[in-house]
Amino acid sequence: MTHIKKLILGPLFSILMFQSAMAADKAGAFLNAKDAGSAFQIQGEYAGKRTGVQVIALGDGKFRAVIHKGGLPGAGWDKGKKIELNGAATTTGADFPKANGWAARVTGAKLRLTVPGADAQTLEAIERKSPTLGGHPPKGAIVLFDGTDAKQFKPGKITKDGLLEQGANSVRHFQSHRLHIEFRLPFQPKARGQGRGNSGCYLQGRYEVQMLDSFGLAGKHNECGGIYTIKAPDVNMCFPPLAWQTYDIDFTAAQFKDGKKTKDARMTVIHNGVKIHDNVKLPNRTRASPNPEAPGPGFLHLQNHGNPVRYRNIWVLEK
Repeated sequence: MTHIKKLILGPLFSILMFQSAMAADKAGAFLNAKDAGSAFQIQGEYAGKRTGVQVIALGDGKFRAVIHKGGLPGAGWDKGKKIELNGAATTTGADFPKANGWAARVTGAKLRLTVPGADAQTLEAIERKSPTLGGHPPKGAIVLFDGTDAKQFKPGKITKDGLLEQGANSVRHFQSHRLHIEFRLPFQPKARGQGRGNSGCYLQGRYEVQMLDSFGLAGKHNECGGIYTIKAPDVNMCFPPLAWQTYDIDFTAAQFKDGKKTKDARMTVIHNGVKIHDNVKLPNRTRASPNPEAPGPGFLHLQNHGNPVRYRNIWVLEK
């Protein structure tokens, strides 16, 4: 599902950019679009005929445009080489000067793309939503968090608007199971790498699926959707920061006999409706996991890496 993105641009653009920069200096991270300013409105996804562009906000009026031939990741991209353009804010949007025949300009909710050897294209700003967003727990599922309270987590802290904060361990322990979780990454345009919206979803407290603002990046094992230190996602399905995202994970626990492992754990991960890991073997626990690899169940661990990541609609169906 997509809809045209509404942008707040025009005569007040420069003022909003200044206010946004000042707020970012003080807070470091934005938790809602209202406070994020005009840079947040420019960044995002743009779709056109057989082309998709992801615009990343980098702070101080700087942006990067990542061009995908065929369409956006998970929506037509041919998985070929991406083209990247560096740009800067203008009074009406953002401009990406020509490089190797490619150029782009964002004005309002549109991106005008200059293509070498072909006619220019106009792409529309869109907001994609995961098809599993708001998924209801099936019969027999254990609801860990529905916004009512955080009693199923220890520690567990709920925000005033009914969201679970980072740094939470489920009270219940699980063996093989299916997990549904929805998460929202903060908007931190000046942060980079592991300092940008970092958290992690650890199955059994042993195997991490990374949570990180990796929007528009390469899609490595330590980026969003990666099984940390073990495998990169097949495609980087990270949505822009402040968009709600989903993981639907089918986890099979490792098997042990007489205290020795006889079968590795396995994991299938669907990120925002797209399968990014298919029954991947987990030869060991991932680095920085709180639990050692051992017989017996383990808790769901939502890592606190110092960034304000939020979660909602968490449920488990044991297998």
